[in-house]
Amino acid sequence: MPRTLTDEQRDLVDAIGRFCRSECGTKARRDELTGHGTEPHNQELYAKMAELGWLGIAVPEEYGGSGLGMRDLCLFLEETAYGRAPISGFGTTIISAAAYEKYGSEEQKRKVLAGVVQGRVEAVSMSEPGAGSDVGALVCRAEPVEGGYVVNGQKTWCSNAHIADHILLVARTSRDGSKHDGLTQFMVPTDTEGLKISGIDTMGGREVNDLYFSDCFLPDSAVVGTPGQGWKQLMAGLNLERMMLAALMLGTARRAFDDTVDYVRQREQFGRPIGSFQALKHRIADMATELECARLLLDDVAETIDAEPGRVFPREASMAKLKCTELAKHVTLEGMQMLGGYGYATEYGMESLLRSTVVSTVYGGTSEIQRDIIGKTYGL
Repeated sequence: MPRTLTDEQRDLVDAIGRFCRSECGTKARRDELTGHGTEPHNQELYAKMAELGWLGIAVPEEYGGSGLGMRDLCLFLEETAYGRAPISGFGTTIISAAAYEKYGSEEQKRKVLAGVVQGRVEAVSMSEPGAGSDVGALVCRAEPVEGGYVVNGQKTWCSNAHIADHILLVARTSRDGSKHDGLTQFMVPTDTEGLKISGIDTMGGREVNDLYFSDCFLPDSAVVGTPGQGWKQLMAGLNLERMMLAALMLGTARRAFDDTVDYVRQREQFGRPIGSFQALKHRIADMATELECARLLLDDVAETIDAEPGRVFPREASMAKLKCTELAKHVTLEGMQMLGGYGYATEYGMESLLRSTVVSTVYGGTSEIQRDIIGKTYGL
């Protein structure tokens, strides 16, 4: 089914496709850019995208961006994921930038938002060893002192902290009220004294980190928004985070699907292409149908958000995140099965697509949490 795009959106999609084929279109080139898959972000490639003006797609024009909406942002994310561009820093950067845009001081906005357009990376830190899905259980403490706050504690699973200029930290400044009260957001330069960033080795390469705060002083000017209102500020950004993850995984699923179809058309066994066997043909048909459903859902939710940018759409955004991430994991697993032994070989790339999708049903709110949110919107 053809996609309904404006001329500008179609030009953007086409340009991204050409760029990715030219800059990272081969396995050898991607290995060169990513240290054989161990570094999912390449700053040189990222800087080229900045020069093209793409990184500021969702940044307001007054800060040097294009000021476009959710649909355009999702298209960018989907197409760069389909093209396998190693720019993992973009996701956390835009999530952080949105928080600064909405709640930050003018000085914070100009520093961060202008940096996004120029190709700087930002990170956001919420999770702790004892607090993942339950954000209200955070214990990393920012103690108020004269002129600012002193932070002590550990954060974990912080994506891109090691390549970021700043970390948008969520810490506890008070224990008054409910567990969701007393959380505050801070802008923390990554070279701040008392902050140690330690990488966590994962099957996806070097992307996430532990953060250790030891008597780390932050001035009052580091507060983003209103002290004690960090939970409400986080909730206001859920549309963006979930839609971004959905778009990235839809692009990855499309890539895995197309690679699988190419393989089963060419691979012959028993004297004919394996894709001609009903067992595979029907699975391909099912995946194609599910991909179309996911695309229509994502496009519809993105357009709904653009029509009412001030509203939060917890049901719809969670549906998009749930559908696209679960589908991406399914498609890459099916792709690995259909490629047989070659699915495990790094030469064909399906194994790296699988590695990038299996975690997508965990980060940004697990699939179980997304289902719980959707259920709650029906009064359950």
